[in-house]
Parts: sequence; structure tokens; C-alpha cells
Amino acid sequence: MGVSNRHLHLSEADLVRLFGEGYQPERMKDLSQPGQYAARETLTLMGPKGLIEGVRLLMPLRKQSQVEVSVTDCYKLGIPPVIRDSGDLAETPGITLVGPQGQVSLKEGAIVAARHIHFSTGEAARLGLKDKDRIAVEVGGSRGLRFDHVLIRVHETFAAEMHVDTDEANAAVIKNGQIVKMLI
Repeated sequence: MGVSNRHLHLSEADLVRLFGEGYQPERMKDLSQPGQYAARETLTLMGPKGLIEGVRLLMPLRKQSQVEVSVTDCYKLGIPPVIRDSGDLAETPGITLVGPQGQVSLKEGAIVAARHIHFSTGEAARLGLKDKDRIAVEVGGSRGLRFDHVLIRVHETFAAEMHVDTDEANAAVIKNGQIVKMLI
């Protein structure tokens, strides 16, 4: 299990607008998914009702900028909590990103990421799963619960790990690295 705090992914054009031409984000630490890392850089999210500062930039760059927040964050920012699969950004709330060299107002792209599990192609095949399947997962412990509608994400470079946001993790007292039970 991996607990995913609020973060954002940028397009190349938005990186330039926020940090300046030729800027290269500094690698802070590798993430659990091969080739992905948290950059040292953070931005401020500005919504109609509030700000959230210190939101971490994750790399590599993407085709379209995307902001991933919790439902609680949505209330603070004043945007509707729209739960979506990562990358499915059509008709999602917009938000303003504030960086050291400027700001970008996204017309769409702020989501509460759907809970999901990453699997490599081989891992998924061994379990009889394919990309975009949905399963249930059981979390044990003093506040154990069952997560339904857990999205399966399959790619040859992925490593097996389930991701939930901080609201979901807090509800079940989940810690990074905790083992959960898939109900296939």
C-alpha cells in the first residue's frame, strides 16, 4: 500500500510558464513506480475559496498538467471533488498553479484520483487481471475496511502497489508499505 499525498504533474509548456525557459526540476527522491520521481520543487494551488502551498511536483512531464488532491483539499480550495482515473481529465475542475516565475490557470485537470493498483504486465497476467479491471481490496487492522472499485493499472514498467489518497488512508489508519488483501 502506498499513501499518495496531494501532488501535481506538469506539461512541458506549463513547466516553462511556472519556472522559466530551460528549467530542469531537481530529483528529490525516487517513487515506487520505476522512472518516476518526486522533484524538490513545489507549487501553490489557488482555488476560488483558498490556497494550498507546498504541493509537490512529480516527474516525468506529461502531455497535460494534472493536479491530484483529496476530497478534503477540494473543500479547502472551493472546487468540486471529482473522482477520476489518472489522465481522465475531461470536464474536471480547473485550478490555478502559482510558481516562482508565473502562474497557470488550468481550465480542467484537478481530480481526486481513483484508488488504484499498479501491476507489471507479467504480474497482472499471473493474477488473471487486465488494465482497467476493477476489484475489491480488504484492509485489516483496528479500522479495517473494504475498498470497492479499485482500478487496475497495467504497464510493463509498473511495480505492484496500491495507491489511496490521504483521506482514504486516514479512514483506515493505513501506513505506507502495509499489506492488503485483494478480493479477486
